Amino acid sequence: FAHPHPQAVAGMENMGIGQAPRMKPRRVAVVGGGWAGMAAAVTLAQATPDLAITVFEAGRVLGGRARRVTVAGQVGWDNGQHLLIGAYHRSLALMHTVGVNPDTALLRLPQRLEMAGEFCLQLPRLPAPFNQVCGLLHARGLTWAERGHWLRALLALKRVNYRLPVDESVAHWLARHQQPARLIRLFWEPVTLATLNTPLACASMQVLATVLREGVAGAARDSDMLIPRVDLSALFPEPAAAWLTAQGHTVQCGTRVPALDLTAGALIVNGQPFEGVVMATAPQHLAALLPTTEAWAAWQGPLHALRYQPIATVYLQADHPDALGAPLVGLANGAVQWVFNRQAVCGHAGQLAAVISVPAAEWLADLPALHAHAEAVLGATFPALGRVTALKTVVEKRATFSCEVGLTRLAATSPDPRVVVAGDHVAGSYPATLEGAVQSGEQAARRVLGTLDLVA
Repeated sequence: FAHPHPQAVAGMENMGIGQAPRMKPRRVAVVGGGWAGMAAAVTLAQATPDLAITVFEAGRVLGGRARRVTVAGQVGWDNGQHLLIGAYHRSLALMHTVGVNPDTALLRLPQRLEMAGEFCLQLPRLPAPFNQVCGLLHARGLTWAERGHWLRALLALKRVNYRLPVDESVAHWLARHQQPARLIRLFWEPVTLATLNTPLACASMQVLATVLREGVAGAARDSDMLIPRVDLSALFPEPAAAWLTAQGHTVQCGTRVPALDLTAGALIVNGQPFEGVVMATAPQHLAALLPTTEAWAAWQGPLHALRYQPIATVYLQADHPDALGAPLVGLANGAVQWVFNRQAVCGHAGQLAAVISVPAAEWLADLPALHAHAEAVLGATFPALGRVTALKTVVEKRATFSCEVGLTRLAATSPDPRVVVAGDHVAGSYPATLEGAVQSGEQAARRVLGTLDLVA
């Protein structure tokens, strides 16, 4: 046989003749544009070019329960003040992927737990356990007896590699390990509320132990505190949407998905066919989107057992916010637990953010009284702040699930392998945190890829 002329070969290639036809991209939907949903979408897009991804977000701002809001007519605020730590490796990696530089978008500080006027513990950037030992030796406000109790408790966790034989409440574990009431008030309770947002009487000690392992017993920089310098939507979800769009994928805000349609073997989302879907909605909205058969109802059981805890953030204006003395300070008395200097962190002139985890119901029922309380507490504790005026309180009523002993969380794999669930409420080792949401989104993406027989 004669070889064809080179120009003829080139012409056939340009027409697609002599080549295997390119497969049509397989369509995957992501329902929910929070941190879990955007993490899932980015992970899917990174894995293979053979997907066409569509993100459906009901709200007009991406981020879910960690998003930008407008307060007092100004943008750049959040629906709750957040704190990340250096151990959030997956969150930081995905920020890099979508073009966010964590070194500029986050203020990185050595881990410091300061309870105004009473206690201060700072962990130096040393590997564990040297960071804990040095921090303990130089901690201010603890007696040597209290330091001994604290050290024995941490060593007890280390001996079991931060894996309890049987889970129990934080309160019960602290009583068994003879932790003094003052140490509980100044250390254990603030740490538990900040990480689990659940009262000590029912909070899971195993989950708290996992948090301590990741944030205290890991690499030197893992314990660092990372405070967002930009709003939470700009920190990851919106750059992720821009990155996805640049890759040819679709992100639709203000688009509510009423329900999945799985009839006749098809997978239909908002009238469009897909081959896989990641359900990354808030848990309280998930059940209404899913089929009502017996198998689906049984799988959804853990959803109905979830209880939720609120978080309130009071944004305030102060004459001299730098009088706070640090970007973040804790308070061990009153409703307010943490105060952030937003002028120092975000450049918002004169602004503070006071955070109240698990607020009492009476505070949420009377926000003017909460404003007056926050103003009075900050004014009395930090008189150099000058005049302190509450601007606005943002209440996230279902900020987190209640991270309780014996809680069974929803399995990511549903009765239909094409439908995978993501979110911080899905089974995992983290409590309701940004890192927990991101890790869940990545895992959901890998499950979808496996179902479609693509690179996982």
